[in-house]
Amino acid sequence: MDWLGYRINSNSLYQPHIEKLSHLFHYGCMKKLSLVTILCLFSSLGWAQEKLSDLEKEIVSYLSDTYDEQISFLEKIVNINSGTHNHAGVREVGNVFARELEAIGFKTEWQNMPVEVNRAGHLVAKLEGTSGKCLLLLGHIDTVFRKDSPFQKFEHEGDHLAGPGVADMKGGNMMILYALKAMHKNGSLNNRCISIMFTGDEESYGYPISFSRGQMIEMGKKADYALSFEGGSNGGTSVARRADTEWQLEVSGRRAHSSQIFQDKVGAGAAFEAARILNAFYEEVKGEEHLVINPHNAAGGTELSLSDNRREMTVYGSSAVAQTYVINGTMRFITMEQLERAKKKMIEITNNNLPHTTAKISFDKVNVMPMPASKGNLALLAKLQKINDDLGIEYPVYANNPSDIGGSDIQVVAPFVDSIDGLGFTGANAHSVREVMHLKNYQDEINRAALLIYRLSRDCLLYTSPSPRDKRQSRMPSSA
Repeated sequence: MDWLGYRINSNSLYQPHIEKLSHLFHYGCMKKLSLVTILCLFSSLGWAQEKLSDLEKEIVSYLSDTYDEQISFLEKIVNINSGTHNHAGVREVGNVFARELEAIGFKTEWQNMPVEVNRAGHLVAKLEGTSGKCLLLLGHIDTVFRKDSPFQKFEHEGDHLAGPGVADMKGGNMMILYALKAMHKNGSLNNRCISIMFTGDEESYGYPISFSRGQMIEMGKKADYALSFEGGSNGGTSVARRADTEWQLEVSGRRAHSSQIFQDKVGAGAAFEAARILNAFYEEVKGEEHLVINPHNAAGGTELSLSDNRREMTVYGSSAVAQTYVINGTMRFITMEQLERAKKKMIEITNNNLPHTTAKISFDKVNVMPMPASKGNLALLAKLQKINDDLGIEYPVYANNPSDIGGSDIQVVAPFVDSIDGLGFTGANAHSVREVMHLKNYQDEINRAALLIYRLSRDCLLYTSPSPRDKRQSRMPSSA
């Protein structure tokens, strides 16, 4: 028999459950529950996703049939230079997506940034249905390639595509669009609750974050799931990402002729004290998984001047004991607790000075939080693996090691909503003129992502208690 898009064999393992439920219905024991509610129950038993439903097969078929159209669309947007600081180009790519999304029922707006942020802004699109769970889909339409970059053109080269942003991440944005087009085609997009944000400055954030990501945060707080479509890696996805912050070390010593260093009245000088501190960071702070500390520039001497952003240093040094040393660095971490432990130890080391030296260390504010591998994030990975199995894909999905990847917009919303990233196409050489997107597993990857959107948008609410962050009233899913 057919039930809500699923074909059930009379000899099915679930036939006894069906008969039992029918019996309950007959006696009125479940008179308040709809067929959709019962489908939710079966979903919780692992039945509903045993194989692809008819609607899911239609989605997969549409994505196969429109392959050439997808590649042509990707070529179109890749050939529009949208380097972060090319505001007109970023806006043009956003306009292309806006027209396509409006055609399938989304309301779109361009979120402009204040002049002082100096960024193009973001595309926001919403489908404000009342059925199922609410999804937030994330992408970015900017690239690292300047308007005058020699790397400008889309190329189809054998088993891969090349071009600026083809994998990072215009390919992922296109994946979102065509997944939604597939759902629109068979009616399963009707009355869904889906929001999209394509940022125009992911490669170089506009500050303050309260302006450049304020709306994203609010959208994340209202969502049940957040999905980001940064490039993947043959099944590799991200349920955890590190955050980073910057630190500044300032060291002072007594200025003297170089012949007098180590004398009681002179001491060790700023250079030796700086070296001691850095070596202690290496010996005593490193070691925790996912924690890295990197001093990225340093200067010192008898006189030192810094630019306002501390990136440029002018130093004067003669044959004298260094009076001043300044070191700038970064730190990456997987939890705020890990950051605090590292900061405490670094401060202790900094304060344990060599003779006649002083040192102080400061840490910048953390603007984008780390994304630990929460239970909810891991549950999303499990759902993705189930889809992988249902599609008959032989290679598994897996969680990327956060130490092997950088940050992304998903971290902005991850503190508020179950999140997963790296759902886009497999690529290589991002941020270089050799950037490519591989075609070997193209169909697997777009099918898998599309079915994740489809299934999550239908997720049942009946047997799940609303989380503290879910302020919306529970809504039963529709039968679509």
